[in-house]
Amino acid sequence: MHNIIQELRGNVRVFARIRPFLPDDGEQGNDSETALVSHDGDAKVSVVNPNNPSQRHKFAFDRVFAPSAGQEAVFEEVSEFVRSALDGYNVCLFSYGQTGSGKTHTMQGAGTGVMRGLIPRCLEQIGLHKIAEEKDGWEFSMEVSFLEIYNETLKDLLRINLSQECKHEIKVGPDGRRTVTDLTVKVIDPNDRAAVDAIMALATKRRATGSTDMNATSSRSHSVFTLNITAMHVERNQLVRGTLNLVDLAG
Repeated sequence: MHNIIQELRGNVRVFARIRPFLPDDGEQGNDSETALVSHDGDAKVSVVNPNNPSQRHKFAFDRVFAPSAGQEAVFEEVSEFVRSALDGYNVCLFSYGQTGSGKTHTMQGAGTGVMRGLIPRCLEQIGLHKIAEEKDGWEFSMEVSFLEIYNETLKDLLRINLSQECKHEIKVGPDGRRTVTDLTVKVIDPNDRAAVDAIMALATKRRATGSTDMNATSSRSHSVFTLNITAMHVERNQLVRGTLNLVDLAG
């Protein structure tokens, strides 16, 4: 029933998140925000042409997050997709926008508190689901990979030795599933917070960044976090496989 509802709501949805002005932006905060960008309810954004204030463009989305909306609000909106991955569906979430708009902040976040991004929050939700379903006889195995696409080249963000750079290719197996050759895949327990933090820290350290006028450490590559979930119930002779892809596109 959950996944029937998701299909009725739309298998493809587009959300917009309005980035708040920060102290380093050199703007007047709410005054500039009100003058240029505003949101009408939860589904519409209005943008004023700064060179022609009388010209206003309106855009409609499935959901709009105001500048005051925190990481938790964004996660609550997409958490239902995580449940679909646990039910055996292939799920992909993209974070898209201009340089400095907050894509990496939304996907990865920072720290262990309210600033956590979608990736650690999704893993936390999956970990809680795993504990609950194991009581009903389900057995889980989960594998994670983290790659980036930089200048049309695939790079493994979790490789152990930086000097062992491999040429990665996308292959399609006999079962129709796509894989990347020679990519580091780590078995992970989503409830192991230390292991999750170590993977995130390593990927962040390896990812290509550069300085721009909007961001001192702007991500210059696409990153793809992939979690493959396999759940088996021996007594019921059931096997469920799902994939969760969390993608942070370059600016």
